[in-house]
Amino acid sequence: MFEEADKTVKEDKEESVKKEEAEEKVPKEKPVDKQDFLLVELTGRLEDTGEVFETTDEETAKTAVFQPEGRNYGPRVVVVGEGWVLKGLDAGLIGLKVGAEEKIEVQPEDAFGTRDLEKVRMIPYRLLRSKGVTPSLGAQIEYEGRTAVVRSMGAGRVQLDYNHPYAGRKLVYNVKILKRFMTEEEKIRALMTRRFLGFDAEKFGLKISKKKVSIEVPEEILYTENLQLVKRGLALDIMRFFEKIEEVSFSEVIKKEASGEKQS
Repeated sequence: MFEEADKTVKEDKEESVKKEEAEEKVPKEKPVDKQDFLLVELTGRLEDTGEVFETTDEETAKTAVFQPEGRNYGPRVVVVGEGWVLKGLDAGLIGLKVGAEEKIEVQPEDAFGTRDLEKVRMIPYRLLRSKGVTPSLGAQIEYEGRTAVVRSMGAGRVQLDYNHPYAGRKLVYNVKILKRFMTEEEKIRALMTRRFLGFDAEKFGLKISKKKVSIEVPEEILYTENLQLVKRGLALDIMRFFEKIEEVSFSEVIKKEASGEKQS
């Protein structure tokens, strides 16, 4: 009886050891590091007011301070350390884990900068009017080729603030890293997503050889505004991130319409 019990204990220990060895063989997810290609969801808020000024979520954008027209929402491609997001957010991504939701605090100097009093000027009201500018308190105006916020008006003078509207403000980002792109093909398609906003990168044909990348552009992309500039930007991205690639070529694919369909 005791021999059977000892045998059972021994078998349990062996099974436990095997399980631990198997877990050790499974590669652990490495923390995020510089040059990682990531797919990220993010929402940035002003710490003092909680107002949203940036987000990848369309529903959250409805409460944003500023909502640009024609904005494409959805997860964003970020290459860590490339400055595609604010400096403080870029640095805060390093060390995070894929799949985790984190809060990153960004100080003013690593966001939109500290306030510079030399960028605040008093301009005569009549001078602005002579340039066709009608100032109003709190409005953003264009004057002398720069954007300024009207901070005060009185005694025939207008105070213009050329600092960024969020200068001197601490920011808080809620971030979730959805995915880390690992293979060459995944990374190149991620670069496509960033350049061809709103289009599915999987619809592009892609062939990667030793020193060349060939891309087939689907017909629906051909009407994209500034297409040639977008293609050039993508080609330069690919050659910068993949040193072995010396050439990027594009071919535009137009397929014959199915039988019976009318041609315009």
